[in-house]
Amino acid sequence: MRATLFTFVYYLLSVLYVLASVPFLILPGHTPVRAIIRSYTRAMNLNLLLVAGIRKEVRGRDQLPDGAFVLAAKHQSWGDGYLVYPEVDNLAFVTGDHLEKFPLVGGILRKLGAIVIDTCGGGERKAASLREGMEQAKQDGRRVLIYPEGHLAPVDYHFRYKPGVWHMAQAMQAPVVPVATNIGVYWQQQEKEKRPGTAIIEFLEPIPWDLPKEEFMDRLTAVVEKRTAELVAEGRGTPVKKAMLIPDPPKGMEASPTMSDLAAFKKA
Repeated sequence: MRATLFTFVYYLLSVLYVLASVPFLILPGHTPVRAIIRSYTRAMNLNLLLVAGIRKEVRGRDQLPDGAFVLAAKHQSWGDGYLVYPEVDNLAFVTGDHLEKFPLVGGILRKLGAIVIDTCGGGERKAASLREGMEQAKQDGRRVLIYPEGHLAPVDYHFRYKPGVWHMAQAMQAPVVPVATNIGVYWQQQEKEKRPGTAIIEFLEPIPWDLPKEEFMDRLTAVVEKRTAELVAEGRGTPVKKAMLIPDPPKGMEASPTMSDLAAFKKA
């Protein structure tokens, strides 16, 4: 019952806020649409609290620098973006161009200043679209949210962190703030089931942008996965369990490892 009601309210809010944005899509400026979407994410936080019983706790706000920076976040749940977005002013985000197929969404993404990656044009076009988006974000002094794993990771697992986040930091010459979370304990990936509890997002110590790529990626992976494992253990009330590296799922699919295929995942 809880999951059904949450899903109903989720889609109701989504439709209402998209419709509220429509009149402003043809007008110059982006402030109204950004304010509407920020309000939408706050409303979704209330939906999580009042319907799903998931309370949000934010830690580490003092780690957020002034000016432009990159947020490199753990991605366990369809809901983690709703937790992060209202906490950071002037926030853009990286997304694939698949979202533009939905009516009106493309116009909203442009008003939000989202960095839309060309996922159909091959590696060179994908890199070019990311570079173009980062150059604009730097000019605008924006903060940019990206999920370096590129996929929704099941709790207790992680994917290889992709170096695009390092290239972003280089392009912006801005620090990277790692973000850990345990929301997957309460809302894992795209599951309909929701479990009451306290979902934590924690902003961690910024990583300098000018580190060598390998050192940067190792450090980012280590700090996010270590702190995420600690937050997951806190949410479960269990000892800390190190996350296991698993291969990326096939395009368009979601990872869901089971005990029968853990041996294959260990080869990642």
